[in-house]
Amino acid sequence: MQRMQRAAGVIVGSAVGDALGGPFEFGPRGAFSARFPSPGSGGEMCGGGGWDPGEATDDTRMAVLVAESLLERGGLDLPDVFARFQRWAASEPKDIGLQTEDVLTNGMPWDLAAAIHSQVNRRAAGNGSLMRASTSAVHFAAAGREATMDAARRIAALTHGDRAAWEGTAIFHELIRVAFEGSDPLAALPDILAHVHPDHRDRYATVLAADWHPDQATEFNGAVWPCLGSAVWALRTTSGFEDAMRAAIDLGGDTDTVAAVTGGLAGAYYGLDAVPDRWTRPLHVPLPGFDGRVLHLEDLLHLAHRLGG
Repeated sequence: MQRMQRAAGVIVGSAVGDALGGPFEFGPRGAFSARFPSPGSGGEMCGGGGWDPGEATDDTRMAVLVAESLLERGGLDLPDVFARFQRWAASEPKDIGLQTEDVLTNGMPWDLAAAIHSQVNRRAAGNGSLMRASTSAVHFAAAGREATMDAARRIAALTHGDRAAWEGTAIFHELIRVAFEGSDPLAALPDILAHVHPDHRDRYATVLAADWHPDQATEFNGAVWPCLGSAVWALRTTSGFEDAMRAAIDLGGDTDTVAAVTGGLAGAYYGLDAVPDRWTRPLHVPLPGFDGRVLHLEDLLHLAHRLGG
């Protein structure tokens, strides 16, 4: 499979998972399959919960902002990424994580805002940095393991002061890089874990183990490690992109983000052609705060080509 097929699969797959999962957020387990019991029958881009059919949530919107900063600035410009996040947050978007909103609106400079939030609140390990990592993972994959994991940590730290969020995002970046090489990302997990900070290695080893199930999670999947663990579980226990999406959303809870992370991983693994057309056609990504722009499939494919080229 060509590398560009995988790059487009990551970005489009993540956005599709986000839009599919958004209407089911905080709902019960099994709600997706209860509503759509026959796989492949259509109608799954149903909208609801304040979302239009095919509308991506904050997960994809922030990923696009990261992508456009990387491309327009010619690399990682952390103050610029933070400023774009702030502009978006100031536009009163439909959905924004509580932690992310506080960091972006607390008036602190880009290199202090997340750290101060973490010190004050003592809880900063949400999945909000992992959810937006599809575009940066594609961009930095060609730079090698050390560079892609370092970039993931630095971007995560803009909004999340807990190192657990940094390490989860770094693992996701590296899983994408391994998939781009044509290797099995799941088989690479033991090696990837060896490059995780020692303070967080055991926690991630637990949720990424082959015998782990999301039922064993000790925290809500809005936290970064059970979110990543659930996404890996969905990829590991299914045999195609559609099945992985169904498994991820049926877990309930933070369905848009678990499905976005799963979609990124499954898109890298199976490629763009595995993402159904009936899910990509209605896909759209409004960018409040940015002149009313709305991205569609062709725009996301263009981003993927530029980021992964």
